[in-house]
Amino acid sequence: MKFELPQLPYAPEALEPVISANTISFHYGKHHQAYVNNLNNLVVGTRFENASLEQIVMEADGGIFNNGAQVWNHTFYWEGLGAKNSTPTGKLLEKINASFGTFESFKEVFADSAVKVFGSGWAWLVEDKEGNLKIVQTSNAGNPLRDGLKPLFTCDVWEHAYYLDFQNRRPDYVKAFWGIVDWKKVEERLG
Repeated sequence: MKFELPQLPYAPEALEPVISANTISFHYGKHHQAYVNNLNNLVVGTRFENASLEQIVMEADGGIFNNGAQVWNHTFYWEGLGAKNSTPTGKLLEKINASFGTFESFKEVFADSAVKVFGSGWAWLVEDKEGNLKIVQTSNAGNPLRDGLKPLFTCDVWEHAYYLDFQNRRPDYVKAFWGIVDWKKVEERLG
């Protein structure tokens, strides 16, 4: 199976001013594409040559895991963005309120988690096997699927995700990030 860079579900400038078309051109067009290219080269002749990304995330290690998980993580990240100033509703809002008290409390805890990821990584909203919502961090290419958790939403806090637009101001990026989350997509992931 040859992996391909999935199309963005919106135009490159759709996330402005939070994420500029310039950042999209590098982050999506160069970084994400490089993970796809690397993965395609690494899987040749291995047991993962015809594997799904999910199988690679769950079973691979080393370079195949790192590149495969980054393809999965980035695709998931891009697909969760695109709305302007939306808010969660329905079942998702009920679960957020049950787990964190209020949506505002959730945002504070999530933002704190995202800002405090040491180095490169991800902050995730996940659902555990009991249906509870949690916030977790992963480093580098880490993915909560490996811990039996269902990802619902993620914020990429690798510097390449925000450096062109926010330089070293990760907290400003995370604060602005709320303005482009597609909460309908997040609720669809709840299942």
